Amino acid sequence: MARLPRIAELDHAASGWGFFLCARKDLRSGRSGTEYLDLILQDASGEIRAKVFQDVDTLKLEFDAGEFVKVQGRANLFHGRLEIILDKIRRVMAERDRADGFREDDCILSAPRPVDDMWAELMGRLQNVGHPALRALLLGIAEQHAERLKLWPAARQVHHAYRSGLLEHILKIMEVGDGIAAAYGANRDLVVAGALLHDIGKLHELSYGGSTEYSIEGNLMGHITIGVRMLRDAAAAVPDFPSELELQLAHLILSHHGALELGSPVKPMTVEAFVLAAADDLDAKLHQVRRHLADDDTEGAFTAYHRYLERVLYKPPAS
Repeated sequence: MARLPRIAELDHAASGWGFFLCARKDLRSGRSGTEYLDLILQDASGEIRAKVFQDVDTLKLEFDAGEFVKVQGRANLFHGRLEIILDKIRRVMAERDRADGFREDDCILSAPRPVDDMWAELMGRLQNVGHPALRALLLGIAEQHAERLKLWPAARQVHHAYRSGLLEHILKIMEVGDGIAAAYGANRDLVVAGALLHDIGKLHELSYGGSTEYSIEGNLMGHITIGVRMLRDAAAAVPDFPSELELQLAHLILSHHGALELGSPVKPMTVEAFVLAAADDLDAKLHQVRRHLADDDTEGAFTAYHRYLERVLYKPPAS
């Protein structure tokens, strides 16, 4: 039997076997009351829904969400969207399956840019911060949390929801924010700091091991509250860190969603806070726009409705 192509290369005629990460697993009931498994499978190129209709009582015990799986099945179009109907699925047995080409990195959706390149850029931007105490604080936070910063997604599903997505998001905000700061005479050191710190609490809000879920701490406190606590701990470790500067950094974290109704405890009240909120919102929205345009497989000039962006998107003809 042939091997299934990567998710990004699947078409409705594909069939065979393959290795994936099971990102989500739900037991559902159909209209007749018969149970089936509703799954989200993932590889380095994307995600796809999969369903198991046969031998559900047996196969539901063969694996859990968050595990690597070996599957056998065929592609199917359902309401115009591609999915996979599975005949077999089990958790990967690493030693045995490596002989058939199993590699963990092939099964995990990741940022398109190599993480080492992104990390080198981050270190360069932080080392160029002019304020000595602020530079020490930012480098200290980055080094303390390097392992997670290199791997963590920026969200569970909305934007940059893949390995190293948070680092990718941070760097884009630094790039865009630096340009806006230069155009409007904002403090560029503070904008760089805000880019690193605004979502730093997600390192504890989210638990990540290939698939992403909210931690207990994340559910109870949220990343903004956690981020302010992390800032205070980091500032306490820098001798004589200016209290006024710490206050401005805390405001960047607290206001970065841009509005009370969007989850910020306070509205932006400094030039740098406005710059950060604008850059953050722009990157998150444009990431969703590009992902939706790339994933959409509907006919016609417009995409399907996007529930987060609350609109359809125009698909310009190829030039």
